[in-house]
Amino acid sequence: MQLFKNIVLVGMGGFAGSVLRYLVSGWSQGWMKSAVFPIGTATVNILGCLLIGLLGGWVENTQLFAPQLRLFLFLGVLGGFTTFSTFGYETMAMVRDGELLLAFANVAGQLIFGFAAVVIGYNSTRFI
Repeated sequence: MQLFKNIVLVGMGGFAGSVLRYLVSGWSQGWMKSAVFPIGTATVNILGCLLIGLLGGWVENTQLFAPQLRLFLFLGVLGGFTTFSTFGYETMAMVRDGELLLAFANVAGQLIFGFAAVVIGYNSTRFI
C-alpha cells in the first residue's frame, strides 16, 4: 500500500512539475524571442538546479521534510520540471564528497552518451 501512495505522490508532483515546465519555458522563450537559442529549456534547467540545491540544502540542514514530501518535491515536482536538476544535485554531492573523478565522469558521460543517444534515435527514424 505504501508503494502505491508513493507512486501517487510522485505522479501528482510530476504533473505539477511538467505543467510548470511548460509555463516557465514558454514564458521565457517568448520573453527573449529567440528562435536560435533554446532559452526556455535553459531557464527551466538552471532554475530547477537552483531549486533542488536550495531544497536539498534545506532538507539536509534542518531535517524538516518528511520522506513523502521529499518524494513529492524532488522526484515529482522537480523531476517533472527537469531531470537536469537531479543530475546537477547528484554531481554536486559527488564533488562535496570528494569524488571529483566520479563527478567528472558523470558530467562527461551523460553529456556525451545523452547526445549520442539523441543522434542515434533521431537518425534511426530514417528507417521507419
